[in-house]
Amino acid sequence: MARLFVISLALISTSVACTFEESSLNLTGIVCRMTKPAAFVLNQQTAQVIQAAFRHATYPDISGEKSMAFLGKVTYGLTNIQINDLSIENSEVDFKEDDAIDIAIQNVTASFKGTLSYGYTGAWFVKLTHSIDFEIESSIDLQINAKLMCAKGRVAADTSDCYLTFYKLTLHLQGDKQPGWLKQLFTDFISFTLKLVLKGQVCKEINLLAQLLADFIQDRAANFLQDGAIGVDISLASFPVIKANYMESHHKGLLLYKNYSVVFSDSMFAPSLLSESRMLYFWFSDQVLNSLALAAFLDERLVLTITGEELREMFEMEDTEAHQGIVQEIFQGTSYNDSLAKVWSLTPPQITLQPEGTIVRSSVAVELTLFSQGAEPTVVFYSEKEVTVTIQSAYVEKKLVLHLADSVIEPKVFKCALERAGDDKSLSHFLQRIISVAGIPEVISRIEPALTSLMNSKGLNLFEIKNPEIITKEGYLIIQLDFGFPHHLLVDFLKKTL
Repeated sequence: MARLFVISLALISTSVACTFEESSLNLTGIVCRMTKPAAFVLNQQTAQVIQAAFRHATYPDISGEKSMAFLGKVTYGLTNIQINDLSIENSEVDFKEDDAIDIAIQNVTASFKGTLSYGYTGAWFVKLTHSIDFEIESSIDLQINAKLMCAKGRVAADTSDCYLTFYKLTLHLQGDKQPGWLKQLFTDFISFTLKLVLKGQVCKEINLLAQLLADFIQDRAANFLQDGAIGVDISLASFPVIKANYMESHHKGLLLYKNYSVVFSDSMFAPSLLSESRMLYFWFSDQVLNSLALAAFLDERLVLTITGEELREMFEMEDTEAHQGIVQEIFQGTSYNDSLAKVWSLTPPQITLQPEGTIVRSSVAVELTLFSQGAEPTVVFYSEKEVTVTIQSAYVEKKLVLHLADSVIEPKVFKCALERAGDDKSLSHFLQRIISVAGIPEVISRIEPALTSLMNSKGLNLFEIKNPEIITKEGYLIIQLDFGFPHHLLVDFLKKTL
């Protein structure tokens, strides 16, 4: 969403074009689509960027001279030009298919203050020089036609088509609001030059602020998809497109992790996979998710330890005599607080996206260790299993919710260090039930808050997200939502630029 916010403003100039090989068009791992209703919401805040452009613009001194009848040669200079007040009545945005994003800022009322110095050589070579304060009242319309481009692998827009139309430009001298000969004299031949200066400086400042805004927002977007050494390459896979009802950009989505390189096969994306009924869409190939799972495995993050009360609840989930007998055999009178269960992935998880949910397959090891005072730790049992789970995901009240729809466990290896009267088969069956009924839900219950916390650390909880949906299809995932304006982003940006 953050990256598309930049596009909606459409206020960035481009200096370096991108080139794409024909084969690169098939390397799309992530797609972002923003529809026209989203552009309308974002455009409501465009006024703040325009106001910043007017305020930050450095207005150069204006000087000139003109020969006047009866007065001789008149010289003038406007110095210390500063904006005093600014208001914007209305702003509109429209998509021109395969062309540009049109932003019309209507009735910008701006007041400028400064110092007017003038002098003239009259009859009998009498030289007079004066310096007075002035105020200029103006009413302006601003039109920006932004063409989507690619600059250094990022979405950009060519905003050289920038126009200011003046409907009023009134000069007041020393606070005097009444017309006079001096005011009339200078207004006539200063106004044209002043219009050119304002247009050039304001459009230039818009481009400058937009470049800063583009870097700020797209850095935020890249940071959102990064945690520690793991990141995602969001550079463009092809040129962005503008349609009548939406704009869309395609991104590589390749893994950024140390020196590992993951190559995607042909992209499954087609424009018809996304609709236009919601404000914002994100499309993810399952290849992106698989590469992130690989990085998490390589970074040794797929390890979970369970101790104490949580371990007790898992092993005492059933209160039957046979169950209690097996638990007593396992722990041999040792306190749960003196035990440690460790679960880790032996192979990188394989993620498959299907209509029924996200299917995760992995070889998993489970180990239980007991700690006795004055003795070496004892590994009570060690087990390896092929685990397949189907997860359905949702984002509710700013929290990620993972629902276990199905699970399948296939035993592979089982080693037991207990001297017991029964056979290991009953113990293995008991442990498999523990893993299925309590272990997998416990792992999921750990993942939910961990991922929610990670997303919140990136600022997702600061967005006003409305009715988000996470939809899985064969080979890809779609996140679709409506949203309110992420005002905190603009506040952060303006603080950095003020």
